[in-house]
Amino acid sequence: MNQHTPTLLYIDDDAALARLVDRGLTRHGYKVIHAASGEEGLERIRRAETDGCIDVVALDQYMPGLDGLETLEQIMAISGAPPVVFVTASQDSSIAVTALKAGAADYLVKDVKGEFIPLLQVAADGALRQAELQKAREQAEAEIHASRDRYAALAAERELLLREVNHRVGNSLQIIASLLHLQASSASQEEVKAALTNAMGRVAAVAQVHRRLYTSQDLKSVVLNQYLDSLLEDLRRSAEGNRMSRLTMKAEPIEIDPDRAVAVGIIVNELVMNAVKYAYPDGAGPIHVELTSQGDDLLLTITDDGVGDKVKADPRSTGMGQRIVAAMATKLDATVERDPAHAGTRVMLRFRRAPAAPGKTNSAAAS
Repeated sequence: MNQHTPTLLYIDDDAALARLVDRGLTRHGYKVIHAASGEEGLERIRRAETDGCIDVVALDQYMPGLDGLETLEQIMAISGAPPVVFVTASQDSSIAVTALKAGAADYLVKDVKGEFIPLLQVAADGALRQAELQKAREQAEAEIHASRDRYAALAAERELLLREVNHRVGNSLQIIASLLHLQASSASQEEVKAALTNAMGRVAAVAQVHRRLYTSQDLKSVVLNQYLDSLLEDLRRSAEGNRMSRLTMKAEPIEIDPDRAVAVGIIVNELVMNAVKYAYPDGAGPIHVELTSQGDDLLLTITDDGVGDKVKADPRSTGMGQRIVAAMATKLDATVERDPAHAGTRVMLRFRRAPAAPGKTNSAAAS
């Protein structure tokens, strides 16, 4: 493979010195093009802009018409301009500073005998290497930006798909809950009606999480107070008569992951429905749900002022609710306790805001 021969554009009104530069740099593998003025040099650079045939420029300071600094300024304004080595016969260091600030890649002092030509070759080599590094850096940055854009697009697509999945799951669960409600309404046996109603509440608790996910901006967490408020509203609407007219809630705005929110919702559904069925045998009464944060822990309490332990166990009870609460408490790595000092029933569920680290669990007990 043939190596690329770099082309140097030498802009200088001194034709004799230009010939010396041509001979000197040609021996070092350069092709040299001469422009006798700043205007001519700019025209050559603009013509070469499309094919990139000029790799580096050596620019003299003193020339008729546009001088070196004026020419340098216009070169820097050209998109994709080649690097420039500024050449002058002046020993004034301020010229070097001005040229470098204007965008020159390097600076050197020339002489009329051409003894500066080896230094020009070194400066041109350095300018080419610097330009290659800059080009590689820009390409790498462009690839990084393109990768970020691709990642952002994939993340947005994934979020849209997850939102759609949650939407469809939520709709499917809502349909199941509606079918259970219809079946419960048409059931003639009270045991069957109660079982179907309980199943409907459990399905609705899970459906509410998916409804929260596809209507929220955040697919990774559920705001518990909003979720529980919607869940309790569903329970109010599904209750027969006016038995849950005094169902109240007080909850802090706490975010947890969707899986844990499902477990919390199912526990609340079971305990509230248990209070509805057994706490007030003679009618409706207050049932209160409260969620508070205590450091890294969350405390969920479901309280009623009903008969508590003073009533005999209902022979129709299967104990399914207690088993479900115990299973969900295990999923949350939570403790479940009853408050013995409360006249009615107060169940306290304590669990950590975030899942426990592997190997660290709490003993969960359902009362």
